[in-house]
Amino acid sequence: MKNEYTDHDWDERDPSPWLALYLDQSTPLPDEVKAAWLRDCSSGSRQFFLPMIRPMARLSMIVIQVLKVFLPKRWSHSMLLHRLLAFSMNKFVSPEANWLIMRHFHLGSQVLQFVAANAPTPVSTSPLTPVEIDDVKDELFLRHDLNLFNFVIRLNKALRAENKELVPVAEPDFSMIHNPDLQLADMPHGKLNLLDLQSAIEIYTPVYQLLLTDNDFWRASNSLQLDETVAIYCAKILASPEHLVLLNNKHPMVPLSTLYAAYRLVLHGLSTEMLHSLLMRMASGELPIPARELARRQQAANAATDQPDPAAQAR
Repeated sequence: MKNEYTDHDWDERDPSPWLALYLDQSTPLPDEVKAAWLRDCSSGSRQFFLPMIRPMARLSMIVIQVLKVFLPKRWSHSMLLHRLLAFSMNKFVSPEANWLIMRHFHLGSQVLQFVAANAPTPVSTSPLTPVEIDDVKDELFLRHDLNLFNFVIRLNKALRAENKELVPVAEPDFSMIHNPDLQLADMPHGKLNLLDLQSAIEIYTPVYQLLLTDNDFWRASNSLQLDETVAIYCAKILASPEHLVLLNNKHPMVPLSTLYAAYRLVLHGLSTEMLHSLLMRMASGELPIPARELARRQQAANAATDQPDPAAQAR
C-alpha cells in the first residue's frame, strides 16, 4: 500500500502534524503500524463522527448501568455480543482499525508468552491467534480479558509457591516474538468500511456493557490497569525500567470509572504495540538488552573480586 507519509510534500509554513508524528522515532512503532494508526486518526470519521458519538455513548452507559439494577445479575448474551461485533467489523469498521484490532490479540498473547518463557517457574498461557474477523464470534474479546487476569493469577501463585520473583534474564527467550501473519490488504474494504478505531470502540463499549454481566464488564474495563503490571514484568526480565514511560493507563491498584474505558482501550492497544515493537527490536539485535549488559558487568566485578591483590602478593 502507498505510504502517503514518506511521499508527503513538506510545507514549512503549513507542516502536517501527521507527518511529524510519523517521522518521530521517540516511541517504538513499526512504520507500517504507525502509518495505519495515523491514517485512522486523521480520518474524517474520527474528526467529525467521534465528537458526536462519544457523549451519546457515555450517556447510554449511565442509562444501562441504571437499567441493569432491574435485570437479573447473571444477565449475559456473550455469543450475541460477539456476533454483533464480528458483523459490524466486517461491514462498517475501517481496514486500518480492523487490522490493528486483529493484531492486538496476537501481540498480547506473545507478550504474555514472553513473560512466561522467562519466568523462573513454569507458567502456562492460552494464546489467541485469530486469522479472520469471523474468529471474533468465538467470544474472542471476552477470552482476551479472561486470559490476562488468569495469567497474572497463575504466574503469581507459582512465584509465591516457590518463593521466587521475576529477575533479569541475561539471554531472554524471544522465540515467540514475531510479526503476526495478518495483512492490512486482507481486511474488508467495502464502501461502508469507514468507521475509525476510536469511534468503533466508543460504540462497542455500551453494547459490551449491556450484553455482559457486571462482573465481566468491570473486569474487561479494569484489565486495562494491568498494562503497567505486564510492562513491569517485562521490565524486570529485561532490566529496563525506563521503558515504563510508554505506559499511559496509570496505576493498576487505582481502578478508573468505566465511563473512560473506550479511550483507555485505545491507549491499551497502543501500549501493547509499543511493547511488542520494543521486544522485536531487542530480539533482532537492533537494541541492546540491558539485562545482558548487567550480567556482563556483574561477571566482570566478580572476576575482579576473585583476583589476588597485587600489593598483598608483593608484601
